[in-house]
Amino acid sequence: MTTNKTFTMIKPEAVAAGHSGKIIDMIIAAGFKINGMKLTQLSKERAGAFYEVHKERPFYGELVAYMSSGPIVAMALEKENAVADFRKLIGATDPSEAADGTIRKKFAKSKAENAVHGSDSDENAAIEIAFHFAAGELVG
Repeated sequence: MTTNKTFTMIKPEAVAAGHSGKIIDMIIAAGFKINGMKLTQLSKERAGAFYEVHKERPFYGELVAYMSSGPIVAMALEKENAVADFRKLIGATDPSEAADGTIRKKFAKSKAENAVHGSDSDENAAIEIAFHFAAGELVG
């Protein structure tokens, strides 16, 4: 069963490059409603907790350092078939493999600096939204 919610964050390099507004415009144009949004910066501890699932992977330390290196824009999104539709909108992890017109094709620097995060399942979307937002910070 699919839900109508997903989570995304605009990653530090895309925020630093001034792409947040253009990315948000693409999200809205694709029919997503923003139920929560905030500019924040993850501490190394919070970034580590968010990416805990990758703790044993060789890239974990670099990922935590990168995700805590600057501000992010965290968003809770709503749309029918939200997770699958958002994954299609952002494109492949590697921007060289991403379809034309996708967020990563337009704004990602590399496979590692790929502009945005998108939840990969309904279950993870719920976990990730709860990680970044308190109940009172969400509308809808």
